[in-house]
Amino acid sequence: MSQLSEQPAGTSVPTSADVARLAGVSRATVSYVLNDNTSVRISEPTRRRVREAAADLGYVPHAAARSLRAGHTRMVLLPAARSPAGPLYQRFLTGLETGLRRLDYTVVQYGSAGMDADEAARAWAELRPVAVVSPGNIALTPYGTGVLTRSGAKAVITLGPQPVEGAHALVVDQREVGGAAVRHLLSRGRRGIGVVMPQEPGLAPFAEPRLAGAVRAVEESGADARVRPLPLRYEEESAADLAARWRTLGLDAVFAYDDEYAMLLMRALQDAGIGVPAETAVIGADDLMLGRLLRPRLSSVTMELATAQSPAEMIDRLVQSPGGAPERHYPLRATVVARESS
Repeated sequence: MSQLSEQPAGTSVPTSADVARLAGVSRATVSYVLNDNTSVRISEPTRRRVREAAADLGYVPHAAARSLRAGHTRMVLLPAARSPAGPLYQRFLTGLETGLRRLDYTVVQYGSAGMDADEAARAWAELRPVAVVSPGNIALTPYGTGVLTRSGAKAVITLGPQPVEGAHALVVDQREVGGAAVRHLLSRGRRGIGVVMPQEPGLAPFAEPRLAGAVRAVEESGADARVRPLPLRYEEESAADLAARWRTLGLDAVFAYDDEYAMLLMRALQDAGIGVPAETAVIGADDLMLGRLLRPRLSSVTMELATAQSPAEMIDRLVQSPGGAPERHYPLRATVVARESS
């Protein structure tokens, strides 16, 4: 420990004046150093002394006071999804949080369970975020967007299947996932294609567009093929019931929504004596590692959200230059990874 750590620490909340006194500098110098202000030349030994004093005292800048001086917060609000997020969203949100922190934003996740869309927007606005990234399963409305903008949010971005009036949008078109899966099955000569529709709450906003993409792929192909929706609960009993009547459905392939449902149904089909892929081809989505360990190895649709500018940099740009027309970006890229199951 440096000599600074030998200074007695008071029981009251430490202030920037305490840091200045301990470090032997002015309060302005403390502000410049702790806010990483490079417009004023301060020697590295002085910067180090200020940081050590702040650490020894346990001093952290007051976020509200900093916001008042700046005219806005550096908080980006990420409302928590109301249903389990898949690997695609988890990767996106992890990368977004990392990128925003590097740009000196504070990232806050906010639970909105039990609120309707407009109640949630008002609750978010109370925190005065500089930007909000709303997931697709929270139905942000034009009213909610207006509430957030009037409260000081310089950028409101939706991440979901449909844009919202007045907000910027990363439009994640789930139809691409169903379309990619079915085009692959058609290329393998399959013509009776089931599409699993999960019955778990919160998945319909993802499952319904994937079904629509599957239907569109068949229509655009001109093939003599058909798509049949298959309701399925994420339970062994539900999968076994579907497998037991499989041969009455006239299907020779299934796009099983994602890899978890694909693994559940494939095991049930095999238990019912239905060969995979000899009798029925199976494909999922998300390209989970566990699917590669099955036999036969599971075919899957891998997804990524690719933008010309990183999402964190895009948000920073929108914050720095607010007021422009809402932007629309379509970042979802869906690619089939073909393995033995199809």
